[in-house]
Amino acid sequence: MYQVLYRKYRPKVFSDVVGQDHITRTLESEVQKGKLSHAYLFTGSRGTGKTTCAKILAKAVNCLNPQNGNPCNECEVCRRIDSGANLDVVEIDAASNNGVDNIRDIRDESGFAPAECRFRVYIIDEVHMLSIGAFNALLKTLEEPPGHVMFILATTEVHKLPVTILSRCQRFDFRRVDVKDMLRRMNFIAETEGFTLDEDAAVLIARLADGGMRDALSTLDQCISVDSHVTTDVVCSVAGIAGKDHLFSLAQNIAENNSAAAVEKLSELYAASCDMERLCADLTSHFRNLMIVKTVKNAENILVCTSQELESYKSQSALFTLEGILYSIDLLQNASAELKRSVNRRIEMEMTLLRLASPSLGSSNAALLRRIAALELALKSGSFVPQSLPSQPPAEKLPEADGSGRTESEKTSEVTPPFTVAAPPAAETEQPSLSFEEPAAAKDAPTEPVSDSDGLSPFADWPQVLNELMQINPPLWGVLNNSTAFENGEFILIRSDNPTVPSFIKTGTNGRDVKEAIFRATGKKYRLGIYNPKPAQDSPAEKQRDPLEDLVKKARGLGVNVSVE
Repeated sequence: MYQVLYRKYRPKVFSDVVGQDHITRTLESEVQKGKLSHAYLFTGSRGTGKTTCAKILAKAVNCLNPQNGNPCNECEVCRRIDSGANLDVVEIDAASNNGVDNIRDIRDESGFAPAECRFRVYIIDEVHMLSIGAFNALLKTLEEPPGHVMFILATTEVHKLPVTILSRCQRFDFRRVDVKDMLRRMNFIAETEGFTLDEDAAVLIARLADGGMRDALSTLDQCISVDSHVTTDVVCSVAGIAGKDHLFSLAQNIAENNSAAAVEKLSELYAASCDMERLCADLTSHFRNLMIVKTVKNAENILVCTSQELESYKSQSALFTLEGILYSIDLLQNASAELKRSVNRRIEMEMTLLRLASPSLGSSNAALLRRIAALELALKSGSFVPQSLPSQPPAEKLPEADGSGRTESEKTSEVTPPFTVAAPPAAETEQPSLSFEEPAAAKDAPTEPVSDSDGLSPFADWPQVLNELMQINPPLWGVLNNSTAFENGEFILIRSDNPTVPSFIKTGTNGRDVKEAIFRATGKKYRLGIYNPKPAQDSPAEKQRDPLEDLVKKARGLGVNVSVE
C-alpha cells in the first residue's frame, strides 16, 4: 500500500527534524544527561514537528540502546513504539477525549508501573481542547506525577491553556519552518524518490506551506501524482492559484475609476456562478499583495505567486497610492462582514465596487485621505496643474505728468503675480500700519493712529477668518472673538476693545497664524495692523491760535492796557 510522503519521511531522530534546532539540541542534551522533566509543553503552528518530537522523545527515554540522546530505532522498544503496539506510550487526541472521565482514567492508570518500558509516556495532542473540569482533574497529577510517568502536551493555541497548566510544564515553542530548510528537505526526497523538482516549483510549494513541513510534503505528493516533473504550472494547477485574471481586471477598473466596467465584470463572474463572498476575499488578498509589493523591497520573499504574477503586481501597484490600497482593503473587509448577513450578496458587492471605483462616493476619513493622496500624486507627476488665482488689477492713480511729459494713465501697468497685493495708492493722509513686530523681527510699517476718514472699509470676511483661526490657534481666537477688522489696500486693521490684543499678536507665531487664517478665508495675503482711532482735533482756526491772545484779551477786559510785540 502506498504511504504518503509526510508519513514515509517522518523524522525518527532529533537530527532529522527540520528547522527546530533550538529545541532538538535541548532535548538531546536532557536525554543524554538524564535531566528529564516530568511534563513538557510543545506549542507552535501546524506541521512544525510537535507530535514528531514527542514520539522521538518517548522513544529516546525508553530506548535500550540510546545514541547521544537519540533513539536507536532498532531495539524492540523503539520498533513497538513506532508501530503503536507499545502500551506504555499512549497518544490521546484531546479533541475527542476532552472530558473529566478521560483524564481520571489517565490519572488512575498512571499509578501502575510500566509493563515493558522505563517510563509510561502520555502524549496529549491538541490539549487546549480539554474542558475546564478536565484541566482541573489533570492539575494534581501533572504537578506531582509518579517517577515513572511523563506527560507531553502539544497544542497550536497555547493562549487557551490555563496558567496553572503552563506553570507546571517545560515549554518549547516551535517556529515556522524556513523556506531554505524546506527546499533542502524536498530536494532530498526528490532525489530519493526519483522525480524531478524545479527550483521555482519548490520555492512556490514552500511559500504555500506557510511554515508547515507537513503541508509542503502533502502538496508535493499531489504534484508528483500529476506529473513526475514538478513545475510551477503543475503546482499552480494543484494548489488552485491559477486564474487570477479577473482580479487584475477588477483592480485595473478601480484604478481607472471605471465603475461601469467593474460592474460589467462582476456581472460576468456572477453569470459564471462565482461566489460573491469568495470573490470579496480573493480581491482583498489581491490588494494585500499590491500593498506588500508597494512597501516591501523584496516582496518575492513574502508573496505566494509566480515570477510572472509578481511582475504584474509590481506594474499594477504603480497605479495606486498606498492610501488608496489601504482604503480598498478596509472597504473590502467591511463588505466581507456585510456579505454574511446580506439578503442579496450581488447587490452588496456591486455597491462595494462602485465605492472603490468612484472616490467621490466615499465620505469617511479614509476616503478623503485616498482622494488627497491621488491629488498629490497627480501634482507630482505633472498630470494636473492647478489654476493660479486671478491677478489683482493695478492700483488706479490720478493722472500725473512726469518729466517725460507722459501721465501715469498712459504708462503700462504692471501685472501683479499671484498671492501678492498691489501697493496702496499714494495719499496725502498718513498711512495706517502695523503696531507690532512679527517673529521675523521686521516691521511692516511704522505705527500710526487711524480714523474712519482715512478711507477704511469694513472687512466683510472677518467672521470667516475667526472661524479659521479657531482651528489654527484656539487661544488667540478667544482673544479676538469679539473684534472687528477694516481693510485698507494691503492692510487688515484689527479693532478690539481688549487691551491685550497687541501683546498677544506680538507673542510667538500669533501674527503669522492670523495671516494664515486670512489667507484661508480669502485666498489673499495681507499685512496686519492695529486700529487706533485718532483723537478728535480742533478746527484749523483754533489750532493756529496763540494761548497768549486769550490772556491779553482778558486783561483788556479789566481795563489794563497791554501791548503785545
